[in-house]
Amino acid sequence: MDNQSWLSLATRGDIVSRASRTALVVGTLLIAINYGDALIGGTVSMWQGLKMALTVFVPYGVSTYSSVGALRAIARS
Repeated sequence: MDNQSWLSLATRGDIVSRASRTALVVGTLLIAINYGDALIGGTVSMWQGLKMALTVFVPYGVSTYSSVGALRAIARS
């Protein structure tokens, strides 16, 4: 892993796959917690829908960031 750029590591298939699975599970839980009432009541606004979509990107970003950080730390040692 000779000094690979952050972006090249972040777009590796195994990193994208892990981050996607994490985002699906954690994002779904966060949406259920934060917007469950609106979803059940059928009162989801367009703004809430946008926020729900963005909610999924947070765990994706965190997972990607931590995976790349771990790979870079291993490469340094």
